[in-house]
Amino acid sequence: MIRRVFAVARYNFRSWRKNPRIVLAFLLAFILSFLLSDKAVRFAREYETTMQLVEAFVWTFGDSGSILLSSLLLLLLFADMPFITAGTPFYLVRIDRKTWIAGQALYMIAATFLYLLFVLFSTCLVCMRQSFIGNMWSETAAILGYSGAGQKVALPALVKTLEMSRPYECMAVIFLLMLLYALLLAFLMLLCNLKKGSLGGVVGAFAFSLYGFLLDPETIKMLFQLPDELMYKANVAVGWLSPLNHATYHMHNFGYDLLPRLWQTYLLLGGAILLCFFSALRAAKGYNFNFGGTEGE
Repeated sequence: MIRRVFAVARYNFRSWRKNPRIVLAFLLAFILSFLLSDKAVRFAREYETTMQLVEAFVWTFGDSGSILLSSLLLLLLFADMPFITAGTPFYLVRIDRKTWIAGQALYMIAATFLYLLFVLFSTCLVCMRQSFIGNMWSETAAILGYSGAGQKVALPALVKTLEMSRPYECMAVIFLLMLLYALLLAFLMLLCNLKKGSLGGVVGAFAFSLYGFLLDPETIKMLFQLPDELMYKANVAVGWLSPLNHATYHMHNFGYDLLPRLWQTYLLLGGAILLCFFSALRAAKGYNFNFGGTEGE
């Protein structure tokens, strides 16, 4: 069975050859990474300081807005979900639907990992000319964090990030948080596709993203006119209720507040992904495969 699962995933990756949609997705990912991380690079140039190689990634994707924008490009990467091609009938003759769904899940995990790895590489490429590889925070990070300049240029360079982690460890945590959030979006999209069709998948993915965008402390403060003394409670509430805030590094408990801890986020997002996967397995039993587009092949 495992061999068949890998065979289905490999077949999906073959469709990447000369596929303009895949090329466009990665091209837009590079442009987005450049535009979002350019603030940190320009800041370092203005102060004539260096950066640690992965700091651009840390400062850029430690922000919920950047995570949301990068994850939306997965809609383009997975636009052909649930991945029905001319070869699908031949696979379904030899394997059952559960194995086929498991192959799609493996493909989605691998494709999302490669996509985020490309995003990480792109941010490193942007700041490569003025960066170093040592596992220590740079002068740029110190200025952004301790002087409060990070808030002025909209970079989430928080003091607790500098004091409680190292660049590569922090980068790995942010990468994992982004991966879990992106996989939850992708598996939710797959589930909605199997239940409601391709339009349902797109609507479900946008609704999920809109929910994360609206469930923001500042948005809630503006809508409900909350006083400053209630903002802490609102911050904690959305930290637990919003998957997007779960994917945001600084929206976690580092020992002195009631926000979720990292391990709790891993369990919650991982559990939600598994729930969507097993729900997709059940939905596949009643899915009506339409191979009308393959008659002439």
